[in-house]
Amino acid sequence: MKISVIPLTNENVTLTAYLLDPSLEMRNADVRPAVLICPGGAYYFCSDREAEPIAMSYLAEGYHAFVLRYSLFENAAFPRPLNDAEEALELIRKHSEEWGVDPDKIAVCGFSAGGHLAASLGTMGSSRPNALILGYPCILSTMNHLLRSPMPAVDEHVDASTPPAFIFHTFEDAVVPVNNALAFATAMSRAEVPFELHIFQNGVHGLSLATPSSSGGMGYLVNADFAHWFKLSTAWLRNRFGDFETNGELVPHTIEYPIWEE
Repeated sequence: MKISVIPLTNENVTLTAYLLDPSLEMRNADVRPAVLICPGGAYYFCSDREAEPIAMSYLAEGYHAFVLRYSLFENAAFPRPLNDAEEALELIRKHSEEWGVDPDKIAVCGFSAGGHLAASLGTMGSSRPNALILGYPCILSTMNHLLRSPMPAVDEHVDASTPPAFIFHTFEDAVVPVNNALAFATAMSRAEVPFELHIFQNGVHGLSLATPSSSGGMGYLVNADFAHWFKLSTAWLRNRFGDFETNGELVPHTIEYPIWEE
């Protein structure tokens, strides 16, 4: 795997690329789908718990992964973070041949404020991803009291060109209420854009993968039921993008192995 940190145009904004290596044994994966990840953090910070752990999980499923650390604090005034996301998506598509990315199979995955950014890219971006994965996203303007800068209500911008979405949330979320996810799903339905919506009954805000390794050592951020969202998202992505081809014929090894003499 190759890992590169690429500075983008705006101050302190970076795109971290996690690129799986090509292999003669895996010729059906020379070109892969990709996931662009936008961590949460209320536009004050980008959560590490919603960055590399998410990337590693999608890498294990065969996707290239990218983590966007977008404009924060005084630089977070809209549309600056959206410009960061647009630049990141355009960069991935520009280098798609070099990086082995299918430019027509790029999902953007965002959590909380990062979910707002991902949804903004899917509804207002100058270029759009091919799919959205939104975890407990900030959608409504009523969330502005939590965010560093006022942000537009994303559900008001859903239209027929919005990409399909996988949305997940919890009923118990007391920070970003579940009506944010419901509002986005309602707007998608109104625009007749496909979506999949999962509302888990239990779980606090900011669960990430909801596993011990992504919990930061805090037990309340571990939730076995909510953790199912990840496998559900990869199943949904396979339905959207298709799976890796498995119809190839057996190719003999072309690697010559040394013969050791005693």
